Amino acid sequence: MDILWWQILLLSLYAGYQILDELQIYSSLSAPVFAGLFAGLVMGDLKAGLIIGGSMQLTVLGVGTFGGASKIDANSGTVLATAFSVALGMNPEQAIAAIAVPVASLMIQLDILARFANTFFAHRIDKLVEDMNYKGIERNFLMGAIPWSLSRVIPVFLALAFGGGLVERVVAVLNGDLKWLGDGLSVAGAVLPAVGFAILLRYLPVKKHFPYLILGFTLTALLGTVFTNMQLLGSGVASVVKDFEGVFNSLPMLAIALIGFALAAISYKNGQMVPSAPASHSNGSDSDEGEIEDDEI
Repeated sequence: MDILWWQILLLSLYAGYQILDELQIYSSLSAPVFAGLFAGLVMGDLKAGLIIGGSMQLTVLGVGTFGGASKIDANSGTVLATAFSVALGMNPEQAIAAIAVPVASLMIQLDILARFANTFFAHRIDKLVEDMNYKGIERNFLMGAIPWSLSRVIPVFLALAFGGGLVERVVAVLNGDLKWLGDGLSVAGAVLPAVGFAILLRYLPVKKHFPYLILGFTLTALLGTVFTNMQLLGSGVASVVKDFEGVFNSLPMLAIALIGFALAAISYKNGQMVPSAPASHSNGSDSDEGEIEDDEI
């Protein structure tokens, strides 16, 4: 399956928009999971898009930027991985490790280039401030979005338009002579979300709220097991009794989200009831090993 011109156009335009959304509006349309959703819809395979987007979302779950720091561009990696995965029939887990993560890491350099290019407009604005040219300031401020957008549009467009042959040869090798490497990349792609969770737990105050972590994990495991067994039971009965019309679904993510929301609400209310006390100065020993407490961010 070839990537059609209108698919390249839509995916390239989205790649240029998503960085602007992340920098200004932040409507969550720039999240990797939405990038996978959009790319999956455009390419005609929503499931593959959500698998890749969701996995990349979990991979960068604990990664953030502070100040002027750059981070991996998981959105562009998700778009390209989804497009080539669907077009070439590539395993989504393999596409995550072989395409999404390397592309996301390489895009750091273009992110830095966009920041450097923006200094041109910053210097022009400095001059316009001295001249009290408000219209010019507004115009150059808006023009500063161009380098950011082009830093995503150009590489994604070039990769989709001219990189299909290269990716196809790589996939053929990974599924042929280097099948052991392709299988390893698939395993690595499946493990990456766990890495994101580990990074996130490293910075959350887990030691302070470990009962909620244990409770959430236990509820999820128990309910997942119960609903999975009910689904298997319903499938078994349906295979024996032809008139059986019962439908047994697995545990929806909404139920897990509601459990998490309830626990978060309990924690919030408990925090509101505790009177504020003067902050105590640390004696120099870091017992929490760098954990970020409550609202320190």
